[in-house]
Amino acid sequence: MNKRKNTNAYNFRNSKKSSKVKKIFTLNDRAGRMFIVFILVFMLLVIRLAWLQIVQGAELEEEMHRQLTASKTISPKRGTIYDSTGKALAISAQVDTVSIDPTKIVVEDENGDIDEAKTKTFKEEVAKEFSEIFELDYKETLEKVSRTDTTNVTIAKKVENDKIEKLEVWMETNDIYSGINIDEDTKRYYPYDNLASSLIGFCGTDNQGLWGLESKWNDILTGTPGKVTSAQDAVQDLIPYEDETYIAPQNGNDITLTIDANIQQIAEKYLAQACEENECKEGGNVIIMDPDTGDILAMATYPDYNLNDPYTLEFIPENEWKKMSSEEQYQKQQETWNNRAITSTYEPGSVFKIVTAAAGLEEGLTDPDTPNVYHCDGYEDIDGVTINCSDTSGHGDLSLRDALKYSCNPAFMQLSKKIGVTTLYRYFDAFGFFDSSNFADIGDSGSSGEARSIFWNEEDVGSVELATMSFGQRFRITPLQMISAVSAVANDGVLMQPRIAKEIKNTDTGAITTIETKEVRQVVSKETANAMLDMLQTVVDSGTGSYAQVKGYSIAGKTGTSEADYSDENSVSVASFAAITPVESPEIVVLLTLYGPQGDLTGGGSIAAPVVAQILSEVLPYLGIPSNSTDSEMETTAVSNVKNKTIAEAIKILEKQGFECIAEGNDDEIVSDQMPVAGTALIEGSVIRLYTESTDTRVSQTVPNLKGMSLSEAKAALNNKNLNIKYTGTGKVTSQDIISGTKVEEGTVINVVLKEEIDE
Repeated sequence: MNKRKNTNAYNFRNSKKSSKVKKIFTLNDRAGRMFIVFILVFMLLVIRLAWLQIVQGAELEEEMHRQLTASKTISPKRGTIYDSTGKALAISAQVDTVSIDPTKIVVEDENGDIDEAKTKTFKEEVAKEFSEIFELDYKETLEKVSRTDTTNVTIAKKVENDKIEKLEVWMETNDIYSGINIDEDTKRYYPYDNLASSLIGFCGTDNQGLWGLESKWNDILTGTPGKVTSAQDAVQDLIPYEDETYIAPQNGNDITLTIDANIQQIAEKYLAQACEENECKEGGNVIIMDPDTGDILAMATYPDYNLNDPYTLEFIPENEWKKMSSEEQYQKQQETWNNRAITSTYEPGSVFKIVTAAAGLEEGLTDPDTPNVYHCDGYEDIDGVTINCSDTSGHGDLSLRDALKYSCNPAFMQLSKKIGVTTLYRYFDAFGFFDSSNFADIGDSGSSGEARSIFWNEEDVGSVELATMSFGQRFRITPLQMISAVSAVANDGVLMQPRIAKEIKNTDTGAITTIETKEVRQVVSKETANAMLDMLQTVVDSGTGSYAQVKGYSIAGKTGTSEADYSDENSVSVASFAAITPVESPEIVVLLTLYGPQGDLTGGGSIAAPVVAQILSEVLPYLGIPSNSTDSEMETTAVSNVKNKTIAEAIKILEKQGFECIAEGNDDEIVSDQMPVAGTALIEGSVIRLYTESTDTRVSQTVPNLKGMSLSEAKAALNNKNLNIKYTGTGKVTSQDIISGTKVEEGTVINVVLKEEIDE
């Protein structure tokens, strides 16, 4: 019994021990597996870390910098364009760009969560304020403020300071300090609005030149942007950053033009008047050049446009504009923006006889005054084709001087036949008609948009083509090419490259680069040039250009009238006049072209020459070119200053001077103003309008059309409207300095030019 009992006990103990051993073995096995898993995971982490560090390290580092750094572009200041006297014609003013981060325009509750309802109301308030301050569409602005797919949305560009101040006051009042960004920018301004618009051109909203010289010289004017790089935190707020970098922008260069703003204004004034009075279908242009240097003193096209609002064409009524298709509107805009002096070609008409005559003289095939060299019956028969003269009754026997004086077509057809096609084309080439002028070249800066002339191929020129070319028809050139050729005659026969820019200034360093004048070639001899000037003076003194006379100055010139080519639907007649003055030592050359004039008079001598005379009558004194006139065509008296005197006293003083007075109020009231102002030179019988503080209500009158009137008729017409007259010349009124239909104040002086009638 005992042994069995002990055996059982032993077995029990052994049984328990075996169980315990088995249990320990199971735990160790599980730990081993876990250890193996740990090792594998660790190895994977090491491999992943190695992959990230070695293989993707550079890329991830770059991505980190992108996320943790903020880079901001600093716009350079676009260079200023100046006229030759230092007036700023195109400037870049400081403005701002307003943008937002829509994800930050939110309202949070006390737990820091976004309150959707209040955020919606807040965004509506922000959109409303933006639309009112910046004059934007509210619905479109609200869509921008409500976006969730971006952190940067532009609200308004080129914002002036007054609007920024309103925004800043509103933000401060409403405790808004994030989500709305105000960044410095620049905006292109044109202080003189329409002045030289077709020449200067304009910029887009990004300050990149889109048209004219702004486009041609964009690379020179633009400069290079700068950059600031700094750190930002997770919510994109800037934080201190020791590696912050600043790259300063390189501002654009300033450019000084050869044009004089004062001369440009004079040219534009009379060009506009001529185009409106003669209802020129395609407008017109005028160029004024210094023949010695090739400098362009003025270059104007009509109609023009406001450079500060180039997409609005002021000369087209709004109701007509709305009827146009978008394509028609854009085409009209481009036509208006174009500088027709260089981008469009025209038939120069008889102004081109200067070239034909100069070629004949230089070749020794003619001379100025040998009589009876040419004969005109009013037409010329060329291989069975009848080509008429401007005077169909004929000029009879002529010298070359007579032929220019009367602008006789048959005489020049006869001369061109002597010269021949090959020789004539050689002179066309020498005068620059087969090349671009490159007038705006100041470096590698793109095309200036100059049109190419259109001539027959030399081998295709027959007798009829040769005949019509001799007097400037059935081929096309640019006005700039024509005035350059005329200037060569005025410059002792030397052709100069036209120049529109004088210098470039680096605004960062102050360094100045001068654009030198460039002599192209000697086209004809000085003797030929002098002979041409002498004959062209005869044209103005006693020929078809007599309406271009300016008292006290010697003028040489040539009229031009080209007929429309009715086989070409785009062709219009052209009236033009080229002038050189003073003849003894030429300082300026003017070319005026009027496209598609309407009315009874359409010749260059009738409608273009008087306008050139008006331009010269103001430009020559302005330039300080002395007049040789010692007398006056009318006796004038300077108006006394009667301000601060009683009406009774003022009337007594002015009537003693021979003037009539218009005044309202009591005799003892004090004169506060007068029109015309004191010092104005007036003829006897002129009207003075007096004002007092209680009666200072200005009265306007409409200027009548005086053209074709005698002096007495013009005086009466103006006197009936309480307007005054100043005049030069005798005969009929050929021009007036204030266009008919213009509203002016009573007492205003209208300057008129009178000329004896001439035959075209």
